[in-house]
Amino acid sequence: MIAINRSSFAFGLLAMALAGCSSTVTMDVPTIPAPRVERIPVDVALRMPEQFDHFVHTEEILGKEAWTIDLGRSNAAFFTQLFGYLFDTVQVIGPQDDARDYQFDALIEPSIDGFEFSVPNQSKTETFAVWIRYRLQVFDREGNSASNWTVSAYGKTQKEGLGGSDSLQRAAVLAMRDAAALIIMQMDKATKISSLADGPIAPPRAETTVATLTKDSDTGELEAEDMKGIFVIGGIDDDDD
Repeated sequence: MIAINRSSFAFGLLAMALAGCSSTVTMDVPTIPAPRVERIPVDVALRMPEQFDHFVHTEEILGKEAWTIDLGRSNAAFFTQLFGYLFDTVQVIGPQDDARDYQFDALIEPSIDGFEFSVPNQSKTETFAVWIRYRLQVFDREGNSASNWTVSAYGKTQKEGLGGSDSLQRAAVLAMRDAAALIIMQMDKATKISSLADGPIAPPRAETTVATLTKDSDTGELEAEDMKGIFVIGGIDDDDD
């Protein structure tokens, strides 16, 4: 009976130890205060890729701790609110929607290029830090690429409590707000998005090559020495996510 009790106790300690080796951070929908800036006079369509709308980052720290950060809908809500403050109008469209069914001056598609974090075990400090690198792709109403802008953001907070999940969540929120401040200040300067209110960007000039015809000495037939096809790339592809 004593042996059974000892085994149960040891199993309980092992289960507690294993449970302590992993942490899950689930992000709430962040909020940002309304900025005191003039709206950019552009009607925007905002399209979130599916992986952006359900972003989850999992990482093992020093072979001891496993962290899972589930940003969930926080990114989508964050950019919807941010661009609602920044532009005249914003309409959110789904990743599978055909953008040609909507009226807008510019289409913005955000994504996450990189996500990193550090915890006290790594930094040997009492701080949690989060780095997020967003990419904002801007298209005109015809689907031409107008801009491709990378925004790097950083957030840091002190350790609070024993688990650290709340501290890491707070650091992620601060990183998102850091991104918001940069986007508010630099969006038009970096992407020239306000110019799209005047219409689509001018398509690149097509290079034409005039074929020179020569006569084959053996057959007497005319041959083209150099002929290049001209392809006009434009419009939002049906396969575009």
